[in-house]
Amino acid sequence: MGFAAALLSVAIISLLAAAPAAAQGKTGQVTVFWGRHKDEGSLREACDSGLYSMVIMSFLDVYGGSYYHYHLDLSGHSTAGMGAAIKRCQFLGVPVSISIGGFGGAYSLPTNASALALFDHLWNTYFGGSLNDDTRRRPFGDAWLDGVDMFLDHATPAEHYSTLALELAKHNIRAGDGKLLHLTATPRCGFPDARVKEALDTGIFERVHVRFYDDPDCAAGFSAVEWRKWTAAYPFTKFYVGLPASPQAARSGFTEPGALRRTVLPVAQTAANYGGVMVWDRYFDKRSNYSGSIKSWV
Repeated sequence: MGFAAALLSVAIISLLAAAPAAAQGKTGQVTVFWGRHKDEGSLREACDSGLYSMVIMSFLDVYGGSYYHYHLDLSGHSTAGMGAAIKRCQFLGVPVSISIGGFGGAYSLPTNASALALFDHLWNTYFGGSLNDDTRRRPFGDAWLDGVDMFLDHATPAEHYSTLALELAKHNIRAGDGKLLHLTATPRCGFPDARVKEALDTGIFERVHVRFYDDPDCAAGFSAVEWRKWTAAYPFTKFYVGLPASPQAARSGFTEPGALRRTVLPVAQTAANYGGVMVWDRYFDKRSNYSGSIKSWV
């Protein structure tokens, strides 16, 4: 890590240490992904459920080759009125983040310039950038989102997500008005995940949701071995156990609520930087009530 990145890491760690007590320790936090199914219900409904401590909207596809194009894919959800829903979630104490990447292969950050261009798009479209520039479209109006998540299924180690992370962190420090920008990642369970390793190695990520599903390294679900590798590698980052909300939500890795309580959480919670559980996704969770079943244990 370079000198500038090291200084930035210290600043971010200081910010996190000053965060409200509710963000520290074993507080039963549940994060959910929203935006992959039109009939999963509204964003407002998800926040009003009282089940979640963070909602991550998915996905923003990013193209960074010879031209720049950004595509917000919320599976047919209308953005009309969504700014008010975001503000409602924030009023309830539920931050709303946007996840970049996703399952498709049509996104990349091949150069520093493309990473900085993506930052510019994110900052001015979803965060505290210019609200008056007619050339920029803000789908949520004057509502600010709360964070950026990296869900990189098709990135390569040579891409420049660390540049993006550092730029977001710089603006986090200068955000003002007591508004933190939550920087999170959602890697596959096998440690390390080369797609996001360089970004995570900056040491400035607040949360990591490890996906213990749809991965040959964790075909049976939660792996204590991989969990310990992740939590030991980034001791200043909060870690979440990523699980599907039902057997239909993923090809592999579903863990029954009872098994989660008996075998997974006793191991996961031994990590000093345990943060909670991430559930994939709101559509399946709404039908199975998985979060409702596990919330009091996590």
